[in-house]
Amino acid sequence: MNRSIRTAVCAVAVAGLALSLSSCSEAVDAVDKATNETYEVTYEVTGKNVDSIDFHAGGGKATDPKIETVQKPTLPWKKTVTLRGIMPPGVMPAAADLSGSEVACKITYKGKVIKEEKGEGLAAAAGCIAVSPIVE
Repeated sequence: MNRSIRTAVCAVAVAGLALSLSSCSEAVDAVDKATNETYEVTYEVTGKNVDSIDFHAGGGKATDPKIETVQKPTLPWKKTVTLRGIMPPGVMPAAADLSGSEVACKITYKGKVIKEEKGEGLAAAAGCIAVSPIVE
């Protein structure tokens, strides 16, 4: 009897967890759809030995933004994009040779820097990801 009760309790707990996770995802999607306000940010990357730059380009969902990639970018690199709602702005430079890489990235919104990072080697791979400025 105790074993069947434990099994039932575990099944209810797993079902509740699955339901709460899907509810959380659905809530984020609902907020994302309800927040149609757009905003522009400018990404900037400087440094040396950068092989590619990934960035949130607009499109997709707030929790799964569309990411575009620029291969072999000419530095300094700059790009302005329009994002929507709670989608976070993000730019991630990548270097194959981390030992010789030096990278700085910056995200600007309405002339104000909202995120900036600098690094060498492994620290250069972190990139910049900010909170959507319309939710602050």
